[in-house]
Amino acid sequence: MNKYWKYLGVCVLIIALHACKDTDDEPTYTPTPVTLGVPEVFQGKLLPPVIPEDNPLTEEGIALGKKLFFDPILSGNGTQACADCHRPEHAFSDPRQFSLGINGNPGTRHSMPLFNIAWNFENKFFWDGRALGLEAQIFDPVVDPNEMANTWPNAESTLQADAEYPELFEQAFGTSRIDSVNVSKAIAQFLRTLVSANSKFDRFQLGLAELTPEEENGLNVFLDEGRGDCFHCHGLPANPLWTDNIFHNNGMDEIITDLGLGGFSGDPREFGHFKSPSLRNLAYTAPFMHDGRFATIEEVINHYSEGLVFSETIDPLMKNVSTGGAHMTESDKADLKAFLLTLSDESFINNPDFRQ
Repeated sequence: MNKYWKYLGVCVLIIALHACKDTDDEPTYTPTPVTLGVPEVFQGKLLPPVIPEDNPLTEEGIALGKKLFFDPILSGNGTQACADCHRPEHAFSDPRQFSLGINGNPGTRHSMPLFNIAWNFENKFFWDGRALGLEAQIFDPVVDPNEMANTWPNAESTLQADAEYPELFEQAFGTSRIDSVNVSKAIAQFLRTLVSANSKFDRFQLGLAELTPEEENGLNVFLDEGRGDCFHCHGLPANPLWTDNIFHNNGMDEIITDLGLGGFSGDPREFGHFKSPSLRNLAYTAPFMHDGRFATIEEVINHYSEGLVFSETIDPLMKNVSTGGAHMTESDKADLKAFLLTLSDESFINNPDFRQ
């Protein structure tokens, strides 16, 4: 009996040692935390960035998200990446009015630029606000038949079979099992690092640049309720986001066919309401509006100057609609454009951290 127990004890010890050896041989990763830097021009003007507790920024998560963003592996036929419709040189927008999906089908709305997303305090995404949170926004394009036309189970299995991705997910999230939740988290981490805060006007606010007389007058036009009256939806200079991230009907159509926010919320008072985009980087993000109908900044300015159209849900802020707009002088229009262009950030579109 004693020999039996001794033998059993030795066997248990051998098994335990093997188990410990196997465990020791398995790589373990602790993601490296990253603190999102707050640009000087944002400091004291904005609340802290929106970063979910269950998806903190890490070096490994950001690197994985960047790789996924530029990799066509998420699309149904492996030909289209997120970056095909959100191009870095266009401030992560698309120069086409409507992006084309993998089947050549056009969308119905213009590709929104991507920057300063971490400060979207409304936390509503897409032109119509239907995605509540950045991570939630990322799920949709993969399965949209006019975009990547894939299924998440297929995307997951393709990533799982890849030679690199399981280890990269292990490093970023502590598991090599790939699912859509961690895919969305990784891409969201990368997108939150897309910070644009080095325009001429930013440098002006920091005392590092001077505005021309035309640009100064353009700012005055922007702030003048009797002329540009732009600040109600896009903010004062104290708001470095240059958007309220709220939804407005800005007098585009008398008959509303794209319901916008109202199509998602079901509230008829919100029919034709779309998110105010940031005015940053307009030099790179044409065409403009939710449907990309305006090819130039001049066309946008003309819309507000003499092209406003009444509809039942038009925003009360469009108070000049009865006369079609504010009817700015040609000089004021030119100066307003000059000011708007001071909000473009060349260093952002050339940042190597944001390129493939």
